[in-house]
Amino acid sequence: MVDIEVKNRHNYYPMNDKLFSTIQKLSEFEGFKDVCHQQMENHPMPSIEVLKEIVQLSRSILFPGYYGDAAVSPRTMMYHIGVNVDRLHLLLEQQIKAGICFDCTPGMNSDSSIEKLSDQIATQFIVQLPIIRQKLHTDVVAAYNGDPAAKSFGEIIFCYPSIRAISNYRIANALLHLNVPLIPRIISEMAHSETGIDIHPGATIGDYFTIDHGTGVVIGETARIGSNVKMYQGVTLGAKSFPLDKNGNPIKGIARHPRIEDNVIIYSNSTILGTITVGNGAVIGGNLWIDTDVPAGAKMAQKR
Repeated sequence: MVDIEVKNRHNYYPMNDKLFSTIQKLSEFEGFKDVCHQQMENHPMPSIEVLKEIVQLSRSILFPGYYGDAAVSPRTMMYHIGVNVDRLHLLLEQQIKAGICFDCTPGMNSDSSIEKLSDQIATQFIVQLPIIRQKLHTDVVAAYNGDPAAKSFGEIIFCYPSIRAISNYRIANALLHLNVPLIPRIISEMAHSETGIDIHPGATIGDYFTIDHGTGVVIGETARIGSNVKMYQGVTLGAKSFPLDKNGNPIKGIARHPRIEDNVIIYSNSTILGTITVGNGAVIGGNLWIDTDVPAGAKMAQKR
């Protein structure tokens, strides 16, 4: 065994030849060029921990008393909302800037223009919070009306993973529509890790949406879901094999996922694939594979 001295700042550490050889291999450009992010000067990286705080602050504003300060009351509501909105704007502006910096190429924007844009987007997002709360209220109502085991709206908000996942989705979807890069996907993947429910922020979902139990649900980027739709655990709204361009690469930005119209129920572990339509009022039974249009009012079930 040969010991090699490797200089690390002001100290020398003995290192065996196998470790040194591995360091050399890991440092070769061809090995890291596609997996190494080279951050430009004064361009911050998004922070998972800060984004977790942003989600918690948003939830405390959308569902006061359930998240954040539990002692909030009508008398202190404006103070509670004001403090949280101020903190949310500060953190969100920073993370939007980080997302823009992560996505941009050298010389694309000046730091001052990025900061100004980030401030504007953070404000535009906060302005939408009353609308997001109203949508989430319909989701809570749908969960309560659709589950005989639910005792109150409070139980739904505080306990149900579907509300956590849907709230992250509605936050991420709003940011995506404001052209914020990267950050919406991180927020949706936080919910995926927390609840086992995977909703892409690009999906379109109407009011009164509920997911019963929820674990294993997957909703793809271009899925379109109407109002008053209910899903159970394990449902997938996915895509078929992707069309490729002349170079053999998947074509991006095209519709790939199902359209689910209003008043549809999809039971557990059913898979619905491709750019098909499930018509108004249809019921999809459990453990089905659907890759063709389903007429309005149809009831699909396994053959006995």
